[in-house]
Amino acid sequence: MNYIKNWPDIQQRYRQVWSLDNHDRPVINICAPKSTQKSTQEPAPQTIEERWLNFDWVVKDVRRSIENTYFAAESFPLFNPNLGPDIFGAILGCDITFGENTSWCDHPLDSLQDFHPVYCPENKWLQRIKKLTQMAVDESKGDFLVGITDIHPGMDALVSLRGPENLCMDLYDCPKEVERLPLELFQVYKQFYNDLETITSKNQEGTSNWMGPWHPGRWYATSCDFNCMVSNEIFRKYILPELQAQTEFLDANIYHLDGPGALTQLDDLISIKGVNGIQWVPGAGQKAIWEWDEVLKKCQDAGKMLFLNCCPDDLPKLAEYLKPEGVILSICGASDPYEADNIVKLAESLWSKKYFW
Repeated sequence: MNYIKNWPDIQQRYRQVWSLDNHDRPVINICAPKSTQKSTQEPAPQTIEERWLNFDWVVKDVRRSIENTYFAAESFPLFNPNLGPDIFGAILGCDITFGENTSWCDHPLDSLQDFHPVYCPENKWLQRIKKLTQMAVDESKGDFLVGITDIHPGMDALVSLRGPENLCMDLYDCPKEVERLPLELFQVYKQFYNDLETITSKNQEGTSNWMGPWHPGRWYATSCDFNCMVSNEIFRKYILPELQAQTEFLDANIYHLDGPGALTQLDDLISIKGVNGIQWVPGAGQKAIWEWDEVLKKCQDAGKMLFLNCCPDDLPKLAEYLKPEGVILSICGASDPYEADNIVKLAESLWSKKYFW
């Protein structure tokens, strides 16, 4: 591993946090721009689509960005191949339109009747994301990690294919069709994940993805953004079985819980033995992360890990009630290496003064 000096120590820290065995402080992911920038960015392609699909430019820009980044605490150089959140729907027939910072898809499926998802190696979007992943691995040569792209299977895949409004109506119009499809889609998910992991494993041990942590085995961020639109009963019948299948397929996972509307499913999620942890994302316009103490303590009391995006100002309040074991903090706001290191020292100081039983 290039660009950091203590990769074995960082790996050990992640092994500890996955085992809830980090007793001194949370694992911390914090980066900052280096004080001296070594290289300048090559001119970007002219069109938005080219900036996504000109993979030669993408991977060279990744190298440039990593070379100019300081990695503090347990952060490490990582590139996540990305064509947007609907890539799983795209390998099943959606088409993707690119924006400046994200992408979206059309909803080509007119009906769920007689739809059976198939993993098609000739699909152009599958070929593209595999090519980008392979080119990133070739560029890395082990200097940085390459993650698994952003995969949304299950009901989120049906949202890509049908659209959220149509899928809500499908729950009433053809519930049996909806019920069978998440586990059929899971078979495609397994093939997709396996193919990508086969590529990334050539130059690296373990896996990572868009969320950021490292694991020595096969881990992924589980999620279902559609869960904020449904009742507990629908969640248990249509979403939970596929989620449990994912947890059995993977060595570890952290569930991405996004927005207050999704909290209705929290009790069910933390009751699942196979869910290792929760990433709680309050969403734009909501109260600060430390103010969700009831949610965060409930997760810890259930023996779950926590992955939290936060700012330095959140740390004193979080340290008042969060045990460090199983907590990963992704901290923003460091403007230079000196500030990044001082934020880590602040966290060490705050948690060293706390004793939890």
